[in-house]
Amino acid sequence: MSALKANDQNASFRFWGGQKMLAVDSNQAMDYKHTAFMGFWEVIKNLGTIRKHFAFCKKDIDEFQPDKIIYIDYPGFNMRMADWANQRDYHNIYFVAPQIWAWKKNRYKKIKRDIKQLFVILPFEKNFYQKLGIEANYFGHPLEANIDQKAIKEFNPQSLKIAILPGSRKQELQKHLPVFQQVIRSRPQDHFTIAIAPGLSKQDIRAYLPDNLSNLSFDNNNHKVIREADIALIKSGTSTLETALIGTPQIVIYKTSSLSYNIAKRIVKLSHISLVNIIAQKEIVKELIQDDFNVDRINQEIESLLSREKFNNMIQSYTDLRNELKGDQVFEGIAKSIVTA
Repeated sequence: MSALKANDQNASFRFWGGQKMLAVDSNQAMDYKHTAFMGFWEVIKNLGTIRKHFAFCKKDIDEFQPDKIIYIDYPGFNMRMADWANQRDYHNIYFVAPQIWAWKKNRYKKIKRDIKQLFVILPFEKNFYQKLGIEANYFGHPLEANIDQKAIKEFNPQSLKIAILPGSRKQELQKHLPVFQQVIRSRPQDHFTIAIAPGLSKQDIRAYLPDNLSNLSFDNNNHKVIREADIALIKSGTSTLETALIGTPQIVIYKTSSLSYNIAKRIVKLSHISLVNIIAQKEIVKELIQDDFNVDRINQEIESLLSREKFNNMIQSYTDLRNELKGDQVFEGIAKSIVTA
């Protein structure tokens, strides 16, 4: 949004988003935290709310009459909106393209029909989409352009600083924090800091944790928490890539309902869930999913990261990853393409 304003001083916005968008423009239609449903069963349970969101969004777009609509990620909702908007001759732009290389490859037909400009953020996606007859623009990864790598320092293995990023959705907190509580209690010699995701409060996290954890603190600056940590325990998502770009060794975790997990196993065509491993197409960071996400496995992986050889291999892989994602003026390139289209 900032880059768009820099390229078009008269640009005005109407958006679904959070605090970072509000810092650029005040014309918010809805806070994204009200739309954050993750998992198949969780979406089914909230279908009534999602239908209301569709109705509200359509009405709001027609009232605002935008010259262009930019869809960011979130394909389950956004692709349906793009279909509707295309039928009404709105100019559709998609930033952070749907990951159809993982599942629902047939969506490419709708993307080809409904999207005028497509922007991808992973290096292999450009060729993937082009083979499907869709022009895709790649300027590098926005995170690589926005995150500086920290200096590697020695740490005290007898007293580690461990970051925890449990997720941004309350259903993720509910699944992840009870296990993290066990980890914190099992390692009284270490200090843990929970990064509070945007849209959440300390109270949201405290709802799933007792008050008597003396080796636990909180911070709402995620990058600061990751940067200051010796090791990070990260919920699978964008934060895994942020952690790699910062340069902190990490263990990736994720747990969802049994129904959602079993459905996902059958339809998602991926051998990894973390962006770090997906981009590298090999295991750089350990992933502990569902039943593997437990206190014993986490402690085992923490101890393994204290091996200098494993630590050095992970840091070198991070450097290789950063080089692969490097772009030149990522935001400016995207904004210029949007403004001039």
